[in-house]
Amino acid sequence: MEVNGGAWDLWVEEALSKLQSLNVLRSLRPIHLLAGAARRSTSAENSPSNLNRVFDGPNKWDRASVEVEISESTFRKWLHDVPSSGDDNDVVDDDVRANDKAEPIDGKLRKLIVFSGNDYLGLSSHPMVSNAAIEAAQEHGMGPRGSALICGYTTYHRLLESSLADLKRKEDCLLCPTGFSANMAFMTAVGNVGLLVAGGKPSKDYRVAIFSDALNHASIIDGIRLAERQGNAVAFVYRHADMCHLDALLSSCPMKKRVVVTDSLFSMDGDFAPMTELVKLRKKHGFLFVIDDAHATFVCGKNGGGAAEMFNCEADVDICIGTLSKAAGCHGGFIACSKKWKLLIQSRGRSFIFSTSSPVPVAAAAHAAVNVAKNETWRRSAIWKRVQEFRDLTGFPVESHIISLIVGSENKALQASRHLLKLGFHITAIRPPTVPAHSCRLRVTLSAAHTKDDLKRLTNALSQCVDFQKIQVFNSNCYSKL
Repeated sequence: MEVNGGAWDLWVEEALSKLQSLNVLRSLRPIHLLAGAARRSTSAENSPSNLNRVFDGPNKWDRASVEVEISESTFRKWLHDVPSSGDDNDVVDDDVRANDKAEPIDGKLRKLIVFSGNDYLGLSSHPMVSNAAIEAAQEHGMGPRGSALICGYTTYHRLLESSLADLKRKEDCLLCPTGFSANMAFMTAVGNVGLLVAGGKPSKDYRVAIFSDALNHASIIDGIRLAERQGNAVAFVYRHADMCHLDALLSSCPMKKRVVVTDSLFSMDGDFAPMTELVKLRKKHGFLFVIDDAHATFVCGKNGGGAAEMFNCEADVDICIGTLSKAAGCHGGFIACSKKWKLLIQSRGRSFIFSTSSPVPVAAAAHAAVNVAKNETWRRSAIWKRVQEFRDLTGFPVESHIISLIVGSENKALQASRHLLKLGFHITAIRPPTVPAHSCRLRVTLSAAHTKDDLKRLTNALSQCVDFQKIQVFNSNCYSKL
């Protein structure tokens, strides 16, 4: 039976209508970056002797990582929750398009302070990071375009891998295009262990048992789903941070190949995994211990080594998965592991094998960011100082730079977000399907580039729309669906 494009248009319209009725139709809200805020340094600053310069405190470019502007059109659409595909400012003339700069239709811009991003150390606007990208681009363009196994792996990528392996105190490291693909690659590769050892499709007892925290990131969940679908793994979901439940599941599992995977710092709740207790269970049950350290890398630990360094258990973590798109202020993902694991993942991790490697300028920028994060230790001190100041200003018991203010209903979260928008703060309402119904929240993230004055203004604005005495810190009864 032949189906024409018109029928598909109708089906898509029906699907969108359903999403609209469920209040899960999402929007793209274009932001304008402040002109020249992170412009390349002067020729003197950019001399070879200054390329690894260490700055001992905040500079003017740091604000570019937490200050943006939006057009009046975007502001109005956001305020009234009007769906947008990102085309708010598309009416521009040819001259503007030629200059590659989209201006707002009405010429009006509203400045916002960003308290919703993941650039925790403010490195996205650091001149050492941008200069590294510029120099690599000028010398090599984007570099070879191909997967790492074909022609996309360069000395830039290797240098970055080595620096990350050192940071994580692991033998080696494998770069991936994104943090999402890193988790996907590992999960499919670990599932393949059962398949390869069995010499064919393994029986249930010979498959890999993967124990996953109920609130793990979507990329972990999707990776486990794929490993299960391939018939190589069996998933067990334990209640969020519940070590008694995990212990019981491990004790009753007859499968020998066991993996426990958890976010080290949970992205929507801001709480840490019970690392010390997990290490004790690892010693008792002998499982492979894997953490997704996306939100703790560069922020936690004396050297920025992440949650494992912070909890003094680096040697007990077998595999550390991370990202370069958060505190590093760049883009990409990585898996810090042994050389044996790296060989396995690069041979069986489909999302790594079939993806083009990161452009050379991105790898160069990320390597510079690793060095800046390591050397400019004041940035870690600054973000943890902001955490303490938020506690002092609100009396709210936060654990980390990710602050989850659960207000309950979707309407309450949206109203609070709109109120903050009017007052000049970029904080989005987090709602289903990202979080379960009735646990909608404001996710506030702190940065080393924020000031105490920023926090005073924010907490004053928050006090007008949320009651700190009534909101929940986090909801451990919300479970992911594996």
